[in-house]
Amino acid sequence: MDPIKKLVAAAREVRERAYAPYSKYLVGAAVRSESGAVFAGCNVENASYGLTICAERNALAAMIAAGGSRWTEIAVVTEDEGTPCGACRQVMAEFAAPAARIHLFSARTGEISSYSIGELLPDAFTLQSRRSIECADTSE
Repeated sequence: MDPIKKLVAAAREVRERAYAPYSKYLVGAAVRSESGAVFAGCNVENASYGLTICAERNALAAMIAAGGSRWTEIAVVTEDEGTPCGACRQVMAEFAAPAARIHLFSARTGEISSYSIGELLPDAFTLQSRRSIECADTSE
Protein backbone atom coordinates (compact mmCIF):
# COMPACT_ATOMS: atom_id res chain seq x y z
CA MET A 1 0.00 0.00 0.00
CA ASP A 2 1.18 3.52 -0.83
CA PRO A 3 2.74 5.12 2.30
CA ILE A 4 0.43 8.17 2.17
CA LYS A 5 -2.65 5.96 1.74
CA LYS A 6 -1.52 3.90 4.73
CA LEU A 7 -1.19 7.07 6.81
CA VAL A 8 -4.61 8.30 5.68
CA ALA A 9 -6.13 4.90 6.49
CA ALA A 10 -4.78 5.10 10.06
CA ALA A 11 -6.20 8.62 10.43
CA ARG A 12 -9.58 7.54 9.01
CA GLU A 13 -9.77 4.64 11.43
CA VAL A 14 -8.97 6.69 14.54
CA ARG A 15 -11.34 9.47 13.40
CA GLU A 16 -14.23 7.09 14.07
CA ARG A 17 -13.27 7.11 17.76
CA ALA A 18 -13.17 10.91 18.11
CA TYR A 19 -15.12 12.40 21.00
CA ALA A 20 -16.87 15.42 19.47
CA PRO A 21 -20.36 15.73 21.03
CA TYR A 22 -20.32 19.53 20.84
CA SER A 23 -19.03 20.36 17.37
CA LYS A 24 -19.81 17.02 15.70
CA TYR A 25 -16.58 17.67 13.75
CA LEU A 26 -14.66 14.40 13.85
CA VAL A 27 -10.92 14.59 13.20
CA GLY A 28 -8.35 11.82 12.96
CA ALA A 29 -4.62 12.28 12.55
CA ALA A 30 -1.76 9.88 11.97
CA VAL A 31 1.87 10.92 12.16
CA ARG A 32 4.85 9.08 10.71
CA SER A 33 7.97 9.51 12.80
CA GLU A 34 11.48 9.63 11.36
CA SER A 35 11.82 5.95 12.28
CA GLY A 36 8.80 5.13 10.09
CA ALA A 37 6.51 4.28 13.01
CA VAL A 38 2.91 5.55 12.76
CA PHE A 39 1.04 7.08 15.70
CA ALA A 40 -2.62 8.07 15.61
CA GLY A 41 -4.81 10.47 17.55
CA CYS A 42 -8.34 11.85 17.42
CA ASN A 43 -9.91 15.02 18.72
CA VAL A 44 -11.29 14.90 22.26
CA GLU A 45 -13.68 17.73 23.06
CA ASN A 46 -14.61 19.00 26.49
CA ALA A 47 -17.51 21.06 27.83
CA SER A 48 -14.84 23.61 28.77
CA TYR A 49 -13.85 24.31 25.17
CA GLY A 50 -10.33 25.44 26.03
CA LEU A 51 -9.59 21.94 27.30
CA THR A 52 -10.39 20.33 23.96
CA ILE A 53 -7.41 18.52 22.45
CA CYS A 54 -7.00 18.31 18.69
CA ALA A 55 -6.25 15.08 16.84
CA GLU A 56 -2.94 16.37 15.53
CA ARG A 57 -1.61 17.15 19.01
CA ASN A 58 -2.86 13.81 20.32
CA ALA A 59 -1.00 11.96 17.56
CA LEU A 60 2.17 13.94 18.22
CA ALA A 61 1.87 13.30 21.96
CA ALA A 62 1.59 9.57 21.26
CA MET A 63 4.77 9.76 19.18
CA ILE A 64 6.64 11.61 21.93
CA ALA A 65 5.31 9.22 24.61
CA ALA A 66 6.66 6.28 22.56
CA GLY A 67 10.11 7.87 22.42
CA GLY A 68 9.95 9.60 19.04
CA SER A 69 11.13 13.15 18.58
CA ARG A 70 10.65 14.14 14.92
CA TRP A 71 7.95 13.52 12.33
CA THR A 72 8.12 13.51 8.54
CA GLU A 73 4.44 13.23 7.48
CA ILE A 74 1.03 13.75 9.04
CA ALA A 75 -2.32 12.79 7.56
CA VAL A 76 -5.38 14.62 8.88
CA VAL A 77 -8.86 13.36 8.03
CA THR A 78 -11.88 15.63 8.41
CA GLU A 79 -15.21 15.92 6.66
CA ASP A 80 -13.93 18.71 4.40
CA GLU A 81 -10.09 18.81 4.27
CA GLY A 82 -9.99 21.21 7.22
CA THR A 83 -6.55 22.58 7.97
CA PRO A 84 -4.92 22.30 11.40
CA CYS A 85 -5.58 25.11 13.87
CA GLY A 86 -2.83 27.56 14.80
CA ALA A 87 -1.97 25.74 18.04
CA CYS A 88 -1.53 22.46 16.16
CA ARG A 89 0.61 24.14 13.50
CA GLN A 90 2.90 25.53 16.19
CA VAL A 91 3.20 22.16 17.96
CA MET A 92 3.84 20.43 14.62
CA ALA A 93 6.60 22.93 13.84
CA GLU A 94 8.29 22.10 17.16
CA PHE A 95 8.93 18.52 16.06
CA ALA A 96 9.68 18.74 12.32
CA ALA A 97 11.69 20.41 9.63
CA PRO A 98 9.79 23.06 7.62
CA ALA A 99 9.64 20.63 4.65
CA ALA A 100 7.70 17.95 6.62
CA ARG A 101 4.44 17.15 4.80
CA ILE A 102 0.84 17.47 6.00
CA HIS A 103 -1.77 15.60 3.96
CA LEU A 104 -5.38 16.80 4.39
CA PHE A 105 -8.04 14.27 3.41
CA SER A 106 -11.77 14.87 2.95
CA ALA A 107 -13.89 11.97 4.21
CA ARG A 108 -16.78 13.32 2.13
CA THR A 109 -15.11 13.67 -1.27
CA GLY A 110 -11.95 11.58 -0.99
CA GLU A 111 -9.87 14.60 -2.09
CA ILE A 112 -6.41 15.09 -0.63
CA SER A 113 -4.26 18.21 -0.45
CA SER A 114 -0.65 18.30 0.71
CA TYR A 115 1.37 21.13 2.23
CA SER A 116 4.61 21.53 4.11
CA ILE A 117 4.51 22.75 7.69
CA GLY A 118 6.58 25.70 6.42
CA GLU A 119 3.77 26.61 4.02
CA LEU A 120 1.11 26.37 6.73
CA LEU A 121 3.19 28.17 9.35
CA PRO A 122 5.90 30.33 7.79
CA ASP A 123 8.41 31.82 10.23
CA ALA A 124 7.30 29.54 13.07
CA PHE A 125 8.38 30.46 16.57
CA THR A 126 11.12 28.03 17.58
CA LEU A 127 13.64 27.65 20.36
CA GLN A 128 16.29 28.89 17.91
CA SER A 129 14.26 32.04 17.09
CA ARG A 130 13.72 32.63 20.81
CA ARG A 131 17.45 32.32 21.46
CA SER A 132 18.10 34.81 18.67
CA ILE A 133 15.80 37.30 20.37
CA GLU A 134 17.33 36.68 23.81
CA CYS A 135 20.88 36.92 22.46
CA ALA A 136 20.33 39.93 20.22
CA ASP A 137 22.69 42.81 20.83
CA THR A 138 20.57 45.65 22.16
CA SER A 139 23.42 48.14 22.54
CA GLU A 140 23.45 51.16 20.32
